[in-house]
Amino acid sequence: MGNSDYVYPSAATEGGGECLHRAAIPPPQPFVKSLKNSLKETFFPDDPLRQFKNQSAARKVLLGLQYFFPVLEWGPRYRLGLLKSDLISGITIASLAIPQGISYAKLANLPPILGLYSSFIPPLIYAMMGSSKDLAVGTVAVASLLISAMLGAEVSPTQNPTLYLHLAFTATFFAGVFQASLGLLRLGLIVDFLSHATIVGFMAGAATVVCLQQLKGILGLTHFTHATDLVSVLRSIFSQVDQWRWESGVLGCCFLFFLLVTRYFIGELKKGLNPVSITDLVMVSPHLSIAIKTGIITGVIALAEGIAVGRSFAMFKHYNIDGNKEMVAIGTMNMVGSCFSCYLTTGPFSRSAVNFNAGCKTAVSNVVMAIAVMLTLLFLTPLFHYTPLVVLSSIIISAMLGLIDYDAAIHLWKVDKFDFLVCIGAYAGVVFASVEIGLVIAVAISLLRLLLFVARPRTLVLGNLPNSTVYRNVEQYPNAGNVPGILILEIDAPIYFANSSYLRERIIRWVDEEEDRIKVSGDSTLQYVVLDMSAVGNIDTSGISMFEEIKKILDRRGLKIVLANPGAEVMKKLDKGKFIENLGHEWIYLTVAEAVAACNYMLHSCKPNPETDEKTEAWNSV
Repeated sequence: MGNSDYVYPSAATEGGGECLHRAAIPPPQPFVKSLKNSLKETFFPDDPLRQFKNQSAARKVLLGLQYFFPVLEWGPRYRLGLLKSDLISGITIASLAIPQGISYAKLANLPPILGLYSSFIPPLIYAMMGSSKDLAVGTVAVASLLISAMLGAEVSPTQNPTLYLHLAFTATFFAGVFQASLGLLRLGLIVDFLSHATIVGFMAGAATVVCLQQLKGILGLTHFTHATDLVSVLRSIFSQVDQWRWESGVLGCCFLFFLLVTRYFIGELKKGLNPVSITDLVMVSPHLSIAIKTGIITGVIALAEGIAVGRSFAMFKHYNIDGNKEMVAIGTMNMVGSCFSCYLTTGPFSRSAVNFNAGCKTAVSNVVMAIAVMLTLLFLTPLFHYTPLVVLSSIIISAMLGLIDYDAAIHLWKVDKFDFLVCIGAYAGVVFASVEIGLVIAVAISLLRLLLFVARPRTLVLGNLPNSTVYRNVEQYPNAGNVPGILILEIDAPIYFANSSYLRERIIRWVDEEEDRIKVSGDSTLQYVVLDMSAVGNIDTSGISMFEEIKKILDRRGLKIVLANPGAEVMKKLDKGKFIENLGHEWIYLTVAEAVAACNYMLHSCKPNPETDEKTEAWNSV
């Protein structure tokens, strides 16, 4: 009888019977169906179309509108009892948004009034389209710094302020297009390449650079470098020692004294709501390329921060947000905002944290904030005329210090040294080179690690835990013992062209090391190599060729390769590649325990070093 009818000798002696199970080859599927399933798993893992099943046409239209405009879902259920909390939260974040908006606009080398414009239109759009209850929309320091660095390298904000302003609107428009496209095309996985370690290092580096640049305002300097690297900033500071204003320094300790003597202020802020800027978008060469480049880079950074912040606060309140829906909402508010004199906005952590702690219940808090900013634009902007620039610098520095997350960096060092290296790489790149170079370095290191995970997967030696049929990593479980005559290896990743050569060499090396160990210890001769395929989710043609090569090598050495628990996709491809026919289906088992039991049976029922075909004949005669 075949291996599917074999009964463990040990189980039989106890009066029971445990049958070995043959690893099944999944039934063939039409190519179109297989492709459809693959695309669905890649782009629609959350199955957003499930809610439309078995619904009437009118209901489907309503659900579609609610998907893109969640306000249509929660709005009709909104109760006046929630308004008090949202009103308090909205007024609170408005009190933060107004000085922060002005400060970040100055950081981006844009007119200060744009910081207020950007806290009016975008929050209204997000309140209708966003899925987060806690995200407070506004401008952010890192995106402001990126806009200043990237656009400033192309156009001087002082020599040609009008073109610079128009390019900022254009970059915001393309950032919105890119963000919304990622959401509509379900390509949010691109943002996932910015790992947590990357963001921690990048934000800390950007915060350091921003703080250093605020020394211009703190020291009262009128001329300052446009470069963002540490060396250039320090050179600019110490080359103008004779220009330092002691009044500005004293203000750090005594604001009232500085307010009486300083002469550097914001200046006049124009009253009125956002002017239309759609005709100001620059859609022609030679500046279109830098606007698109700036928009894409700042758009990715803004998305990463906004979605990460939204998910963090959603976790605290036990609800979920749709990442792709958030991308569409953030992208739309930036596209619309760019047409009404706004520059790039997202959900900054500091403002969202204030919104959360103030007790917001829904996105109505963003509406309240927008109304408060609108009233400020209409009636209160003259009050900000005499706000000292050094105060704006202080506001920025205060906000930036919160972005330097020492605890997160220490945690990365303790948990994963490579993640810490990614973090430090991002930080050093931003501080010592530029914001763009720091981002490139961080993403490059992250991709390198991803490639190493794929190209150098782990292979583990498994041993048998005492008094059980459980097999585990011998390094993790030192009491797991070797099985005489059998080497059990676990492959811990899918097998592709990028890692097939490495796996072939590593498996053969394990075999060499096991044989060397046997020579020293005098244990039973190695006869079988069992490969645990539980973690191998997929395989390509290079992987199949690798198995064929390993089989030939082991055959020449008188060893037999045995597979345990290959998945459906792996079995399907091994079958189509004729490897199962070459190996023999009887050498593929459902579990490691069954594979070891079968190998043990062969070891004890055959001669010490029989030929492979003699073993197979003995097996089939059981």
